[in-house]
Amino acid sequence: MYDSAKRLEMPPFPVDRFIDAVHQVVAANADWVPPYGSGATLYIRPYMFASSPVIGVKPADEYQFRIFVTPVGPYFKGGAKPIVVKISDFDRAAPRGTGHIKAGLNYAMSLHAIVTAHAEGFAENIYLDPATRTKIEETGGANIIFVDKDGNLIVPKSDSILPSITRRSIVYVAEKYLGLKVTEREVLLSEVPDFKECGLCGTAAVISPVGKINDHGKEIAFSSGMEKMGPVIQKLYDTLTGIQMGSIEAPAGWIHKVE
Repeated sequence: MYDSAKRLEMPPFPVDRFIDAVHQVVAANADWVPPYGSGATLYIRPYMFASSPVIGVKPADEYQFRIFVTPVGPYFKGGAKPIVVKISDFDRAAPRGTGHIKAGLNYAMSLHAIVTAHAEGFAENIYLDPATRTKIEETGGANIIFVDKDGNLIVPKSDSILPSITRRSIVYVAEKYLGLKVTEREVLLSEVPDFKECGLCGTAAVISPVGKINDHGKEIAFSSGMEKMGPVIQKLYDTLTGIQMGSIEAPAGWIHKVE
């Protein structure tokens, strides 16, 4: 959020005040925190917007920082079933644009594309790089990860990809907890059929397994299948959620206690 604000010419909210604000909001809404072990969670959404009474294309003189929270149920009810996604004909972000920041404009442009994908029977869109349309970027609301035939984690790299905390956490868990080799690099669409597993990672789902990718009628099916998560992605999911739930010791600084 700090980096996004700078890119949008908004004054970044100080880190210490941000942490304190989250603490205060969670404490004030303690009665709405779902019971431990229920699989539900308290979703926290900080946001900023311009509020000065000016019409014009320029940075505002006044901004408001707010946080809202809401309890949400388990993302996977009855287990995580692999989804089918499609290669989109739309572009998610322009080269050297704002694809790497968290901004409402990035989600607004994805609405028509996701409605179209749902109407065609797909769960999500996979966007390619807008310059060459040969490289994997991300989906409308999540980063993408792959597992190669040797069990190594492959993470697409691009200046247009949002550097999400979930993706960074998964990379850390893969290297430090599971001892996996992790490679962050450009990933060509043409090499995706050689991968064994695929997942979409984000705040709510942590990792959503992908069973198939439809590329304009050509189906790319992962050997992990359509019944359950692949073994490597399952280990990543179990380890990260174990850290979040407190059953696995967290790295220093990952957990903030609200008394």
